[in-house]
Amino acid sequence: MTDRVYPSATKPNGTTTTTPAVAATNHHNPLPIPPAKAHLRHPYRQNPPQTARRRSHRTKRNYFCCCCCWSIFILIILLIATAIAGAIAYSIYKPHRPTFSFTSLKISQFNLTTASDDSTRLTTKLNITLSCTNPNKKLIFIYDPIQITTLTSSEVELGQGSFKSFTSNPKNITYIHTPLHTTSQVLDADSVTSLRSDLKKKSGLPLKILLDTKVVVKADNLKTKKLGIRIKCEGVHVTTPKGMELVYVKRNSNM
Repeated sequence: MTDRVYPSATKPNGTTTTTPAVAATNHHNPLPIPPAKAHLRHPYRQNPPQTARRRSHRTKRNYFCCCCCWSIFILIILLIATAIAGAIAYSIYKPHRPTFSFTSLKISQFNLTTASDDSTRLTTKLNITLSCTNPNKKLIFIYDPIQITTLTSSEVELGQGSFKSFTSNPKNITYIHTPLHTTSQVLDADSVTSLRSDLKKKSGLPLKILLDTKVVVKADNLKTKKLGIRIKCEGVHVTTPKGMELVYVKRNSNM
């Protein structure tokens, strides 16, 4: 009769028997069973809402574009209005520049002396007469005092003077007569050489006349600000008759 195996139990005869699995456990330590890994889930980080930001950026861009469009539109309207107003004013007033011309130019004194120290001095007296014409029908020119300077072609100053302020009315001619002079003006060697060369020219002494002033233009109840102007007259030639009196020969004025 075979023995029956009873796990961890005694046989009928009183002896104990062990199962092979249990016996194995007695001779070899079993490996510890690792605990089950818990699957940790990171909390979900939601990104900040981008939709609101995009909407705000789009709103700002649209607002900026709208402002630019309106600014450009208003600027164009102002330019068109200014052009129309200028065209209307031009058609009404038809402005023309005033003209200046010389009627006479005389030099009553012209002394070029050289001292013992080899310095050369120039003393002159001139009498100049010019006319100012206003060709406009509705515009008035109000002039400040005019500073007048006479120069040779080599930029040697022959005389300075001024004329008082005046008003040039429409379709009116104003005559200006004033003396010019320079006293003991020291000249360098180059200026003396060029001046003496100019005096020997057959066409006469070439001169350049400069007029500096400020003017206000008035039209009905409107006035402009003071505008600085320079009138330059070139191509003036004078001859030297007896008695050192130079007579005006030619004029050519530019404004």
